[in-house]
Amino acid sequence: MTFPERKMSWRASEAAGPEPLLNREWLVTNGLGGYAAGTMAGVITRAFHGYLIAALPSPLGRVMMLNDLVEALHLSADTAVQLGGEERAGIPLRLHSSDFVEEFRLEMGLPVWSYHVEDVRIEKKLTMIHRQNTVHVTYRMLSDHKRWLTLRPSVNFRLQEAPVSTPLAASYILTVNGETFEISAGDSLPSLRLAIHGKGTSLTIDRAKIQEVIYRIEESRGYAARGDLWSPGYFSIELSAENPVTLVASTESWDTINALAPEYAAIAEQSRRRRLIARSQACTHEGLAAELVLAADQFVVVPAGRVDDTLRAHASGDEVRTVIAGYHWFTDWGRDTMISLEGLTLATGRQIEAGYILRTFAHYIHDGLIPNMFPEGKNQGLYHTADATLWFFHAIERYLESSDDETLLPELLPQLQAIVAAHIRGTDFGIGVDASDGLLKQGQEGYQLTWMDAKVGDWVVTPRRGKAVEINALWYNALRLLEGWLRQSNLNEQADEIATRAQQVRESFNRRFWYEQGGFLYDVVDGESGDDPSCRPNQIFAISLKHPVLNEDRWKAVIDVVRRELLTPLGLRSLSRDNPNYHAKYDGDLRSRDAAYHQGTVWAWLIGPYIDAWLKEYPDDRNTVRKLLQGFTDHLNEGCIGSISEIFDAEPPYTQRGCVAQAWSVAEVLRCWVKANC
Repeated sequence: MTFPERKMSWRASEAAGPEPLLNREWLVTNGLGGYAAGTMAGVITRAFHGYLIAALPSPLGRVMMLNDLVEALHLSADTAVQLGGEERAGIPLRLHSSDFVEEFRLEMGLPVWSYHVEDVRIEKKLTMIHRQNTVHVTYRMLSDHKRWLTLRPSVNFRLQEAPVSTPLAASYILTVNGETFEISAGDSLPSLRLAIHGKGTSLTIDRAKIQEVIYRIEESRGYAARGDLWSPGYFSIELSAENPVTLVASTESWDTINALAPEYAAIAEQSRRRRLIARSQACTHEGLAAELVLAADQFVVVPAGRVDDTLRAHASGDEVRTVIAGYHWFTDWGRDTMISLEGLTLATGRQIEAGYILRTFAHYIHDGLIPNMFPEGKNQGLYHTADATLWFFHAIERYLESSDDETLLPELLPQLQAIVAAHIRGTDFGIGVDASDGLLKQGQEGYQLTWMDAKVGDWVVTPRRGKAVEINALWYNALRLLEGWLRQSNLNEQADEIATRAQQVRESFNRRFWYEQGGFLYDVVDGESGDDPSCRPNQIFAISLKHPVLNEDRWKAVIDVVRRELLTPLGLRSLSRDNPNYHAKYDGDLRSRDAAYHQGTVWAWLIGPYIDAWLKEYPDDRNTVRKLLQGFTDHLNEGCIGSISEIFDAEPPYTQRGCVAQAWSVAEVLRCWVKANC
């Protein structure tokens, strides 16, 4: 087994300035929803960049605790060279870090920088402790020298969603206790605890307000882009080959922090990651698939903020798990979780955690719906979704197919029956069955209930109110799955009733959704403006699901249209180019971006259902599937190194946009890679 390593060598003389280092990002997570993130250059460009974004109990959620760490290497008594950020200790020379980054690499998914300054080489590694809000940053001299390194931590404690312009706390207090340090800002937030491990270290108290830090990505996105940071001073470190030094930053108790020495913590995390790969399928133990196994781990979390969930699960001998939809700003979303479950957990040998996830969401079923999402720092979900609950059926089917769990289905079957009953009689947000044709309708003014859910103020960009094509494909699939589960449980009379209803849906779907003029499927029928013939990827679900609702003689026509109009090397466009609402680029301010979000923008996750549909029509053609996934190999060197972005521009060069690491993007590419190669 060869464990994954992704290297990116860098020579200042070979590149056009620092842009590649500023545009490529790294991400490390802690299994709680917390993370550390930044650019390869070490310059913070997003509101979400920092060395410690802690996942804290409700009502806080994720909180920015350590925003920046300015590093300066002292070559002599009067000279220092910047390795990132700004040193304010009176050092006269400041050069950009891109002049000195020799190499950036991911070792088992963890970031490592190699710096080369004159005849000095230094290595920097970053590790987060699993299920702790603790980060370790380790520096090691690779050459035979002894030099001084200064580290200046800077902070502005704020909720991660708060703008960077959030004022600094009225007062930050630094407490020094021997070799440990605490920064506090009142009782509403925990303290940031800092410690330095290594010989010859000291702290110089040199309080500084770092004003008007510019976050250039926030500026380009139309958000507040300037803010202040506060620093208590800087650490001085005598660095040599024999004396590696680690800065520890944490919101945990000192007992928890001190339980793991830095050298053991690094070994423990490497060992955990090796086990993740080892327990995944054998065909995923090397190369791209192994990297995606590690990327998948970033999204499967214990929801640190929802303490009640954990207590309830423990009381029944269970555990609580959920899925972060994307970094940096998404929380856990029901739809994304159910779509991602197979790729993140079942393809990676994490069946037990898949069961935890399903039971966690089952607890929140309300009026026949699972939550659409849990807002940051909240314990209760929001239910404005027409499809998340139908994807729940799909996720359960994939789990039962993959695991030997004989308890889940009997436990959930009454709830699944209740879900279908609620949809038949009608539930919230106008979700309900039209008795005349058995099709599922949805829609309520001011809400966006399908996965195409962009909304700006009161403007719902793609309302799709009526009978949406993928909603009814999912509805038919859910009915057929329930029918099978009822028969498996010897409830044949109830199964017959569901079978009759499913047959009505199938007949109505094939009669109502076929758009003869275009040779594909309407996106919505019985909508606010009649039937919508927009060519969108949603029609592919009529083929891709376990129980396809579309008649087989029309599969090829739909696949051909989707391939011709929507397929790109990085997923499917959300709208065909000949539609007047088509947007080629996803950029500009929030309104401009949301106008393009589902109006052409490419979504990586849609490559999954497209491949499923392709293999339904061409079951022996795995070579085409492998070719369809090739574009993601190069992408792992772009955006967030080692992960897959949420979306891409609709035209070449297909610039990555949105979240830099998205659960269903990683999940669907990994799932399909397994399908094509295992």
